[in-house]
Amino acid sequence: MDVNTRHVLIAGGGYVGMYAAFRLQKSLRKELRRGEVTITVVEPRSYMTYQPFLPEAAAGNLEPRHVVVPLRRVLPNVHVITGRIVSIDHAEHSARIEPRAGATYDVHYDELVVALGSVARTLPIPGLAEHGIGFKQVEEAIQLRNHVLDRLDVAESTTNEETRRRALSFVFVGGGYAGVEALAELEDMARYACRYYRNFSAEDMRWVLVEAAGRILPEVGEDMGRYTVERLRKRHIDVKLNTLLESCVGGHVELSDGTRLESDTIVWTAGVKANPVLAESDLPRDDKGRLPTEPDLRVVGAEHVWAAGDCAAVPDLTGPPNALCSPSAQHAVRQAKVLGDNVARALKGRLLHNYEHKHVGSVASLGLHKGVAQVYGIKLRGWPAWFMHRTYHVSRMPTLNRKVRIVADWTLGLFFPREIVSLGSLQRPREEFERSALPRQFSPPASRSPELEHAHAGVRAEPRPERDGQ
Repeated sequence: MDVNTRHVLIAGGGYVGMYAAFRLQKSLRKELRRGEVTITVVEPRSYMTYQPFLPEAAAGNLEPRHVVVPLRRVLPNVHVITGRIVSIDHAEHSARIEPRAGATYDVHYDELVVALGSVARTLPIPGLAEHGIGFKQVEEAIQLRNHVLDRLDVAESTTNEETRRRALSFVFVGGGYAGVEALAELEDMARYACRYYRNFSAEDMRWVLVEAAGRILPEVGEDMGRYTVERLRKRHIDVKLNTLLESCVGGHVELSDGTRLESDTIVWTAGVKANPVLAESDLPRDDKGRLPTEPDLRVVGAEHVWAAGDCAAVPDLTGPPNALCSPSAQHAVRQAKVLGDNVARALKGRLLHNYEHKHVGSVASLGLHKGVAQVYGIKLRGWPAWFMHRTYHVSRMPTLNRKVRIVADWTLGLFFPREIVSLGSLQRPREEFERSALPRQFSPPASRSPELEHAHAGVRAEPRPERDGQ
């Protein structure tokens, strides 16, 4: 690299990282062509996942490939490295990268954009690391859909009543957006699928939502949260408020209210925390491990470092003094654009702009044709809220290509029934070949479902002083 070339390193290729790179690519078109600036994005996956659509992808309303955006396609003038940043040494303007294969190496930068997002916040609950399933990536959404349908197949095919009850029990921990929407969409899908089974009905399924607080979906307001609880309970979903998950060893679920049940499906969506990579850096962090920023998204006390999204503590200029922006998709979408434009302005020596956005409200889907919303103080429920949820999020989905594909999926869904095929065998693609090639050496898989063997790899138990955030 030429010594006079300015290098912008973007840590993370999620919504913030991808859109910041996209804005930079557009604003610095001439500089990139002349070789005055280079841009690098480092992301463990080769695509950006639009997380608000994961519940619909899990339920089969959307093709999973349509809720992700290939980074190299939308960033043709950006160098995309598929790997992880494992540490940052800002004193040396260097980041250590662990690629998908091969040894780690260091990359030097002039401007650093930290868009590492968040990871699942876990608790030291016995059995969680071994049996929990996360819900932050498209792989987890696909796995969970296959797993739920596979459990229905197990329940239909077994003659053991205990095995059937265990297969038809589904536990979701966390009453935020991810937990409520994932549970509602999957229950809706499973209820529809029950019409194709003979040995059990929808009433035989048990869906449980566990929330440590006294309410769910706080973003849509207390009254709409109560409405959501009422609607879920009318669907025979067991909503347990002020309740903690205490253990799930071997799929034996124990809750703080005394409930005990056996379940093959334990989904953990109880909050997020800033990416732990930030702890492996010399950058300033607040008490929650996030990077504190100025209103223009520069990191406080660290020159040439920028941050936005879930890993940043961004001042909310529209709120009361010292208020911070909530870690929501609504803010991330807008922060990414301001961040990208400000980095370009800084490289050109121009005046920076502050990020300022008044939160307009929230929308949530509760299954097909069902939802809740509170936008500009207006409260909606049922079909109008569901329609608003879809309309808003498709408008925020990057690229016209993906927008068209998503609308096409929805349109086809109006005329054709849901697809309820389980592709659980994808977890063991070589099983049949091994059975044929090594008939004597082949041993059948363990009684535990293969999906559980591939449970969320990122879940790690860690001590935490309080448990009120579960």
